[in-house]
Amino acid sequence: MGLFSKFKKAWFAPMSFEELGEEFFEELEENLILADVGMTIAVDAVEKLRKKVYDERMLGAENVKGALREILAEQLNVGSTALDLSTKPSVVLMIGVNGVGKTTSIGKLGHQLKEQGKKVLFCAGDTFRAAAADQLEIWSERAGVDLVRQHEGADPGAVLFDGLQAAKARGTDVVLVDTAGRLHNKQNLMNELAKMRKIIDRETPDAAKETLLVLDATTGQNGLIQARQFKETAGLTGIILTKLDGTAKGGIVIAIAQELQVPVKYVGLGEGIDDLQPFDAKEFLEAMI
Repeated sequence: MGLFSKFKKAWFAPMSFEELGEEFFEELEENLILADVGMTIAVDAVEKLRKKVYDERMLGAENVKGALREILAEQLNVGSTALDLSTKPSVVLMIGVNGVGKTTSIGKLGHQLKEQGKKVLFCAGDTFRAAAADQLEIWSERAGVDLVRQHEGADPGAVLFDGLQAAKARGTDVVLVDTAGRLHNKQNLMNELAKMRKIIDRETPDAAKETLLVLDATTGQNGLIQARQFKETAGLTGIILTKLDGTAKGGIVIAIAQELQVPVKYVGLGEGIDDLQPFDAKEFLEAMI
């Protein structure tokens, strides 16, 4: 059973070339839209598939499915899905609105990196949400990694500064930085993120840096609105898509990659500490189609 087996759809039955008429392509386009790939991508993918099928007089469901996977794989090919952790320390800034699973993703990623032999430090930069640092502390204990935190309401920049200094002093490999998902207005949130980016650049100028936007897969196309806003402010290097276990709309992965030209690097498939998985486009498309 594939990792993404929950999203398998019976779109294809065994077929002959003659059966691949307009009704088939219209239904396929509709199914892609329902799977949240977006109207533009669905129309483009089906048009390319139609041309390929007719030009090559393609026969059989498996051949058609394989051709569609190749077309959608091109849409996902927008950059490396691996984290750049090439320096000591490397810094990963985790951003996103409240409720998407940001702190949980930090905990899971920290656990994975610790299992790979890396020395990890969590930085509790979300000082605005009640008990955010407490939640991150629980994850730090579960994952067995260091934590730098201050009191609720503290200056996030000061917490980040302390975390980066601690990382340099302790020989930390990777710093994972939590951030607030909501201040009293959107502009304040974006200003705070921009300030944190400047502190990271100033205090660790030579460090490999990742800015990962955590998105909830169940928000579908609405997640793209969030993503555009965060990309403008924070300069995204990758996406973590959470709660993919609870939706059949896995096509949002393709929509996000194509819209933002930013790769999906991890997907969250459950609540367990091992349920954050590196994104594998081939495996994803094999299960989706």
